[in-house]
Amino acid sequence: MKSSALPDLDRQAACSREFGADPRMVFLGGGNTSVKTATTLYIKPSGIPLATIQAKDFTALDRAELRKLFAAEMPADVWAREAKVKELMAAAVRPAGAGRPSVEAPLHEVIPFTYVYHLHPTLVNGLTCAKGGEAACRKLFPDALWIESLNPGYTLSVEVSKRLTALKSVPQLLVLQNHGIFAGADTLEEIQALYRRVMNTLEAAYAAAGVPVELPAAEPDTATVRAVAPVLRSVLGTDAARALIAAAGPLDAAAGPLTPDHIVYAKSYALILEDGQDPAAAVAAFRTKHGYLPKVVSVPGKAFFTSDATLKGARDTGVAARDAALVQQLTRAFGGPLLLTDAAREFIENWEVESYRKKMAASGAAAVRLANKVCVITGAAQGFGLGIARGMAAEGAVIVIADLNLDGGRKVAAELEAQFGTGRALAVGVDIAAEASVEAMINTVTRQCGGLDVLVANAGVLRAGSVKTLAKADWDLVTNINYTGYFLCVKHAAQIMAAQNAAGGPWTDIVQINSKSGLQGSNKNSAYAGSKFGTIGLTQSFAMELVEDRIKVNSICPGNYYDGPLWSDPERGLFVQYLRTGKVPGAKTIADVRAFYEAKSPIRRGCLPEDVTRAILYVIEQQYETGQAIPVTGGQVMLS
Repeated sequence: MKSSALPDLDRQAACSREFGADPRMVFLGGGNTSVKTATTLYIKPSGIPLATIQAKDFTALDRAELRKLFAAEMPADVWAREAKVKELMAAAVRPAGAGRPSVEAPLHEVIPFTYVYHLHPTLVNGLTCAKGGEAACRKLFPDALWIESLNPGYTLSVEVSKRLTALKSVPQLLVLQNHGIFAGADTLEEIQALYRRVMNTLEAAYAAAGVPVELPAAEPDTATVRAVAPVLRSVLGTDAARALIAAAGPLDAAAGPLTPDHIVYAKSYALILEDGQDPAAAVAAFRTKHGYLPKVVSVPGKAFFTSDATLKGARDTGVAARDAALVQQLTRAFGGPLLLTDAAREFIENWEVESYRKKMAASGAAAVRLANKVCVITGAAQGFGLGIARGMAAEGAVIVIADLNLDGGRKVAAELEAQFGTGRALAVGVDIAAEASVEAMINTVTRQCGGLDVLVANAGVLRAGSVKTLAKADWDLVTNINYTGYFLCVKHAAQIMAAQNAAGGPWTDIVQINSKSGLQGSNKNSAYAGSKFGTIGLTQSFAMELVEDRIKVNSICPGNYYDGPLWSDPERGLFVQYLRTGKVPGAKTIADVRAFYEAKSPIRRGCLPEDVTRAILYVIEQQYETGQAIPVTGGQVMLS
């Protein structure tokens, strides 16, 4: 081993990121890397993804202190022993308390190379998780050391230490049954060359065996998604919050646990749901048998569902479950799948360190009012809808930007995810005046999230003009979008909400963004005011009908949002329209029109998106309110 006084951690981090960002080599930020000097081991700590690690992130451990672990007297009880190991590793951290060392640190220490990389490429695990894996390993990699399945952490490191001590020459490759591959070398170039050789050799082996190295591509069956996903949201969630469900095309779920990582993210077993079988009953039976709720549900030939408390978690579960399915497929080249033993499975299921990353992610989360509620907001790529989306995202919602302007919606979703985190926003294109488009939008939301908790029917248009001259095309446009579009969104959203609610969980909400023009007439604005008056009637009618499905329906009637494009667009905004149509007597400029309208409110300002968001939060949280039209007008319109 070549050791320098101070390693180049920037190069080590860059090489680690290169491997970590390659889905062929790791998934979900897994894997581990380290570099040694004569006195110090620098290792990736728990909770830091390999794909994003920086030089400053590596945890430094005193090697002499870490070595004391191998001489220490250990308790006979496995969990007491794990606690002791954790204590000894913490004592080796330099400076004291600077991060939590990886549980693999002792194993990295006993491998006598400057650089040690532990990755778990899917192609490698097709070998390590196969019944004939050991024999194939000896043939394909005669210079490698095969390590049979052992509990990770202390037990594995002690056994590897004994094996390496007994060998005349130390192999650079250690292949771990059911758990990936270690490579050790004194240069990063050697590390990269070792993994290239491993991958090239395995690709050739799978090709020779006629085993595909990718899963078959397929779309999920829409009818199955609509029938199963909303029910799973409720039965896999809690009384207070539904689960998030991600649906994908059908595939053969792994028959059982193949690697520790698969257990951590996707549990040991999947629920196999027969087509037409009651999902709620099947989940209950699964829980009785296994003692936990499934995170993976497969409907063979139809769809594949993964769940978690968050959308990111549901997607991560899907990544792990698909990796397990591919590993199972690859094992056909080497005699078929070799599952972890019950003892190994139970160790991982109860091992505190394997859940540490998730605990880290969950800890310190601020209390929010819409935590992980799926909130679909129509017309949210701009204007009031955009402001509402930002406000609801800040309260923890998963935001679906449903807008005709899909490119704009994607931009907004990306901005929200950058601010609030991965899995917190997505965009779906929709023309709310076209029923097929609305149905497709709801189907997409159901496929990507499992369903929805809140529909904010915000999309709308306005065409001002005298009743004596208004074109019928403008009348039809306003009516089709504002009135019929609201009906279509409620029609299709309510079907999914009703299915969710019938299986349990909290009430769901439909909130229509109306207008003060829905509470009183609007001069030379009859198409708009008529559509808004009409939708309050729809709200009241929907509320009376949908209460039996535990769906509340309310309207919010904002005052004028002067800074949004509806009013301020220089070509089509209301200030321009009202100036042109002479709606404001004596007004000569846009500024005159704005001043006229601002003076109508006792508070003397326009309504803002945050004002409306507060009202939305109120009707969601208020369990004893439905069928209402709530003014948010700064006193411009007062109920009598």
